[in-house]
Amino acid sequence: MPGAPPQTHEEAQREFAETLSGFTAGDNPEYADYSRCIHCGLCLNACPTYRLWHNEADSPRGRIRQMALIDQGRMELGEGFVTHIDRCMDCRACETACPSGVEYGKLVERARAQIEKNYKRPRASRAIRNFVYRRLLVAPKRIARMARIVRFYQRSGLETIARGSGLLRLMGLQQRAALLPRIDREFFYSRLGRTFPAQGERRARVAFFAGCVAQVTFTALNDATIRVLQANGCEVVVPAEQSCCGALAAHAGVRDVARGLARENMEIFLREPFDAIITNAAGCGSTLKEYTDLFADDAGAGGTQTVRERERSAGLAAEFVPKMKDVTEFLVELGLSAPLREMKLRVTYQDSCHLLHGQKIREAPRKLIRAVPGVEFAEMPLADQCCGSAGVYNVTETKTSMELLAEKMRHAASTKASVIVTANPGCILQLRAGAKLHATNQEVLHVVELLDRATVHNS
Repeated sequence: MPGAPPQTHEEAQREFAETLSGFTAGDNPEYADYSRCIHCGLCLNACPTYRLWHNEADSPRGRIRQMALIDQGRMELGEGFVTHIDRCMDCRACETACPSGVEYGKLVERARAQIEKNYKRPRASRAIRNFVYRRLLVAPKRIARMARIVRFYQRSGLETIARGSGLLRLMGLQQRAALLPRIDREFFYSRLGRTFPAQGERRARVAFFAGCVAQVTFTALNDATIRVLQANGCEVVVPAEQSCCGALAAHAGVRDVARGLARENMEIFLREPFDAIITNAAGCGSTLKEYTDLFADDAGAGGTQTVRERERSAGLAAEFVPKMKDVTEFLVELGLSAPLREMKLRVTYQDSCHLLHGQKIREAPRKLIRAVPGVEFAEMPLADQCCGSAGVYNVTETKTSMELLAEKMRHAASTKASVIVTANPGCILQLRAGAKLHATNQEVLHVVELLDRATVHNS
């Protein structure tokens, strides 16, 4: 262009790289992020898939290398890349192990966003993904309808017939069926829009994030969370019209859906002043705390929002994220004030990946467990390694998930604990299935369910 200043060497290199890149602009792994990987290999032993297969392409640094090659135009965004990225559990254990601070979760979600935009999956896979991420998770009424169908299957005797007849085995669904959550008789949706008063002097006013699938499978856990918060002086508001947090969509690379859900939630939860916004789901909390990242590159992601709307979304995220607290984190910060009864139990704890590696919370759950009088706490070997749940991974990669679960249950059984405690609904489902499949005779609870049993509640 006449009169334009000459390009610097760095600008010319950047333009050249963008021309060759197999990624499209917006929601793409960027050089500034993946170049921090120094390929030292300290992540290898932390990675569940590498520990199983010892395949470099299925390690964090191997996947990062593939992202770099595609970005540089030296590798095709094709079936091989998709397979290795799909096999990643996004447990983020590599982030904890990494000495260079590589934000691997950020990279893999953007790689999946590029796959979503630029790779044509088989027709059946596309249909299932579109239904789950673009129709089901965005509509609570659809989740409730689907849950009622599953509940009828479970309680009508059809499930027993399917198991006994060998039909599930014939269809290759036996392992997946074992992971199917029990649907609640009463859904948590009836609590939406309600306010639960603090017991005694009010110490905090909080909003409770109830989740999506959790509202049809974990009503008891949500109720226990509210009771524990109330007993410790919290007024608990459960905002109506709240949506799925967007975690499953974000992890799958369907970031436009995740952003839409994030906008809805931020608008709803920021209508009133709260001391904190509470979740009892580590997977949800990790994404809720990263809403700012969802909008960091929204401008180049092909969205329909105007510049002003994008700026507003980013501003809401900056206000929303500091208020987000995992329930264990919040209770330790607030301090337990409710009296606790003695419970003679031997308890072990399994770290939920997105609480430990995503939110960097390790000690809070352990402090709450140890606070219960009479509890004997036994640290689980390799408690920080994934149980195999990983969102929908136990459905999409069931064989791998079951191998990791078997390893986890061996470690859990070695503690001789009668109760396994964890901090994420997905982990609870996985571990309950594991306790049954491996006959460990261990009960599986959320941290707040243990606290709820120990708390002396005022009637």
